Amino acid sequence: LMVMMALMGIALGISTIFLGQVKILRQLGYSVIAFYAADAGIEEVLVNRDNPSSACVEASPCPLSNGAEYFIDIKPTGVGCTAPNYCIKSIGDYKETRRAIEIFY
Repeated sequence: LMVMMALMGIALGISTIFLGQVKILRQLGYSVIAFYAADAGIEEVLVNRDNPSSACVEASPCPLSNGAEYFIDIKPTGVGCTAPNYCIKSIGDYKETRRAIEIFY
């Protein structure tokens, strides 16, 4: 009985470790998707770099086909922005994981 209890304790300890690792790996995958959603937002703004604008603000983010979404914050130079032209911040969101990219040009 003692041996079985020890084996059961070891098995439960190992399963707890593995379940934690699975959760971390899942979040890592979500993080990559959120990062590339933010990158899609930057690319969308840079297509029109002479006069950047976007309808994808925090109040109405732009959805992507994989379930991720992004929103963009554009600041012209001089309004809290030290860049020569614009400061652009894009935030990608996927399953409660957010990643952001900010560029100055």
